[in-house]
Amino acid sequence: MSSTLPTRILLWPRNAKRLVVVALDAGMGLLAMWLAFTLRLETLHRPEGLQWLVYALGPLLAFPIFVNLGLYRAIFRYTGIRALITTGRAVAWYGALLLAVLLLAQWEGVPRSVGILQPLIFLLLVGTSRALGWLWLAGQPGEAPRHLLIYGAGSAGAQTAAGLAGMRQYELVGFVDDDPIKVGRSINGVRVYGTHTLPDLVQRLGVTDMLLAMPSAPRQRRRAILEGLHQLPLRIRTLPGLSDLASGRVTVADFQDLGLEDLIGREPVAPLPGLLGPALAGQVVLVTGAGGSIGSELCRQIVNEGPAQLLLVEHSEYALYAIHHELQTLRDQGAHRCDLVPLLASAADAQRMQHIGAQYRPALVYHAAAYKHVPMVEANAGEGVLNNVFGTLTMVQMALQHGARHFVLISTDKAVRPTNVMGASKRVAELILQAVAASPQPPFGPATEQARAWQCPTRFSMVRFGNVLGSSGSVIPLFRQQIAQGGPITVTHPEVTRYFMTIPEAAQLVLQAGALAEGGDVFLLDMGEPVRIADLAQRMVALSGLTVRDAAHPQGDIAIEFTGLRPGEKLYEELLIGDHPLPTSHPRILRAREEHLPWQTLQPWLERLENAAQADDSTAIKALLHGLVPGYQPQQA
Repeated sequence: MSSTLPTRILLWPRNAKRLVVVALDAGMGLLAMWLAFTLRLETLHRPEGLQWLVYALGPLLAFPIFVNLGLYRAIFRYTGIRALITTGRAVAWYGALLLAVLLLAQWEGVPRSVGILQPLIFLLLVGTSRALGWLWLAGQPGEAPRHLLIYGAGSAGAQTAAGLAGMRQYELVGFVDDDPIKVGRSINGVRVYGTHTLPDLVQRLGVTDMLLAMPSAPRQRRRAILEGLHQLPLRIRTLPGLSDLASGRVTVADFQDLGLEDLIGREPVAPLPGLLGPALAGQVVLVTGAGGSIGSELCRQIVNEGPAQLLLVEHSEYALYAIHHELQTLRDQGAHRCDLVPLLASAADAQRMQHIGAQYRPALVYHAAAYKHVPMVEANAGEGVLNNVFGTLTMVQMALQHGARHFVLISTDKAVRPTNVMGASKRVAELILQAVAASPQPPFGPATEQARAWQCPTRFSMVRFGNVLGSSGSVIPLFRQQIAQGGPITVTHPEVTRYFMTIPEAAQLVLQAGALAEGGDVFLLDMGEPVRIADLAQRMVALSGLTVRDAAHPQGDIAIEFTGLRPGEKLYEELLIGDHPLPTSHPRILRAREEHLPWQTLQPWLERLENAAQADDSTAIKALLHGLVPGYQPQQA
């Protein structure tokens, strides 16, 4: 039974374990006080008179000091030398305070030397109990510790090593660093090795994990390091907050997987300073799809720019609640005050959107609401078209009628020469904006003589980008889940490639495009080279410390299976329909002006498409999209 007692204790609630430790400290404080009186008076002590007050005074003085110095915040089984040093400091503060009280009070029957003896005995008891408890709990059977190397022998690496003291999940076997001055030295008794010795170190020391302790390193430097580690059988992790690690609030179990940015192989695109503030500050801004991956990030960044009012349009009640609650916290912590208005609504509901437009009159509209999952839209073509095409048309009508100055559509690279209904529907949404922006007369309502000199009052633009890392349906969360389950990783085709960007990058691009727009613009990001999905899968396996199982390596850990292209999926994506995109004031944002249909030509097509979508006639929908969208070839059922 004794062998299972520590395990049972570890399963107790955190507060219960803290109460036990507090009670033990109080008991040891009283015992130390009795021993101090006994030693001083040279007889077994029986408290009387004011001596009882001194017994009570000890815990009352000690407890606030112990709490303030964090003795009850640390996770007990991970207590190390740093925690013992903190215990010594706490008892020293307590001893000084007790001695000062006894010297000032001059209580009869209370020797002042008790103020020295009791803290010394108390320190011995508390320190011994902490050390024995740590040894007892840490000695429990469990998984063998994983052998850890810390990459980076700077201050972050040293602090991390200190936070690891006593943690039995990992055994720190060394540091690696490319600074020749640091190589060969030791940090708290742990040697620093050169990076050129890594392959030998991994084999000789049985290294299983690498922790990147270089929080300030530029992305290019981190990418170079990861390339060098790619062929080694290591799980690569990064740091949690150092303060949390050192205090015991998190453990090595909380070490983070590499960020999404480390997987895309390029530098994130930085925004142009000062471009967004003037466009958004003090304005009424509306975001559709506010609870989605892109929409929610748009809202986070918009709040920081100080709009007067932010209208959150979202048809999912929970998603709207979640983003509204998060933005309230973000707003209250920031320098700007913004009126947040949660609006349950569908962008395709014309009556509801007209009511919202009339009530709030937004100056800027960011239309992020869309159905985006290719196979799902392919199987539900009618609903996909009604949402993606006619939801956009509804928003365009609202923006024009109620005086919006800017309208930005969030589009996709799948709109370029699409092979699926989702991509084709997004291209039609782009065509609507382009046609309205270029129309020589009002597109909605009867033509009049005065309307012949009409110029579109709203600057319409659209932003195209590739796959967004970490969004719902993104391959990276899926691959991580599949790796955690032991595989296999499913890839549709060995040659399929995609452009990738992070959610913050995508949101920044959308906001910057709104500020750069002149009317009818198509903006796209210079996203570097596309990434082969099979290579991304192999990279994620390697960085998890595992190996790919294939014909050449039948003993590998994770298999990669090719399942065949999904309905509507193509091998590669494009961002540009035409050639020679134009530069903008942002070095990584390009502007394209592409051929489009005039509104008078487009309108009858839209009427027929709407009728087909409402009838959920998939064959008619695809035929109409084929006639509207150059390059679209509907797949045969």
